[in-house]
Amino acid sequence: MTQIFLSIGAILAGLSVAAGAFASHGLQDKISERSLSIFQVGARYQMYHALALLVVALLITRTQSPPATLLASGWLFIIGIAIFSGSLYALSLTGIKILGAITPLGGAAFIAGWSALAVAAFSFKY
Repeated sequence: MTQIFLSIGAILAGLSVAAGAFASHGLQDKISERSLSIFQVGARYQMYHALALLVVALLITRTQSPPATLLASGWLFIIGIAIFSGSLYALSLTGIKILGAITPLGGAAFIAGWSALAVAAFSFKY
């Protein structure tokens, strides 16, 4: 699982940088300021949670049998990025407002991921 989370985390972090650059250089004159701001929020939260996924991967290496909550947090961060950031990217590029209704589901996945990580932290011997 370490390799999967490290790989996905690195890919998502790199894509976040690419999305931010695309927003700054490719979208600036093509979409409204509001849509550009929405897109940038998606990129920012993608980076935060890609980094969190890398932390989860590193924590997995600290134990022979990682707690299920630690593994769950990694998957929840991935799901959150796909739904939260993905819906914001789609909303900003298409203007389809109903996509904004999906975004909170990704936010809920992020919150659940952080909660699972907090629970997992209690099982570690420091």
